[in-house]
Amino acid sequence: MLSKAQISLITSLQHKKFRTQHNLFVVEGIKSVLEFIHSSYKISKIFATVDAAAKLGKIPQNIKLEELSEAEFGKISGLKNPQGALALVEIPHFNQLQVKDLQGRHSLILDDVQDPGNLGTIIRTAEWFGIENIICSIGTVDAYNPKVVQATMGSLSRIKLHYLDLEEFIQKNSMPVFGALLDGDSIYGTNFGNEGFIMMGNEGNGIRESLIPKIDQAVTIPRVGKAESLNVAVATTIFCSELTRQNMEKKNG
Repeated sequence: MLSKAQISLITSLQHKKFRTQHNLFVVEGIKSVLEFIHSSYKISKIFATVDAAAKLGKIPQNIKLEELSEAEFGKISGLKNPQGALALVEIPHFNQLQVKDLQGRHSLILDDVQDPGNLGTIIRTAEWFGIENIICSIGTVDAYNPKVVQATMGSLSRIKLHYLDLEEFIQKNSMPVFGALLDGDSIYGTNFGNEGFIMMGNEGNGIRESLIPKIDQAVTIPRVGKAESLNVAVATTIFCSELTRQNMEKKNG
């Protein structure tokens, strides 16, 4: 039987204040819950309907599962069309990020990306193209926002996100920073080398003025049509694709 306290806790996790307070976030959907079960994240508890529990299969003994009726599950779901499975997952605390840990590879930097759907898509894109770390400004939307978690389709369970003061981080960094700007060099003529950072800006304002001097090379996606701008998640995908193309060319000699 679902208690009022449980309902109150789970619904409160829609808000960052309570996610921070309880050190928990919500994962919904059978596929996403399964992804987190088989990840390094620690699951506090799973709530599921009988049908959904059957689809989840055998759950490790250290994870508690509480079966609910469809009506009970509806009281805690944040989705319009609930799938019957919801997990409470502990927010991870990664070790302090060291630049040496990022050497020899490319990582993403996000400057105040605000839309949960955009961040979720960027996280999925990062995993698709093998990018392991995303460095976010303090003002970037919380990765454990339910809408972000939903949009990642489980990829959040395998990508490390770090929320840092970007100016301070870049100051300590010696690797090249490539910034997505409208007046930069063409992405298709840019050599991204073997390591560095790809910086993407805010949906409406782009990269903030104070960070632009810290960019080593401004890069743009050439515009052929008349659209004013590209969605940040789409632009990030194009950058990641070009990085991968260059890396594959180098490997194939």
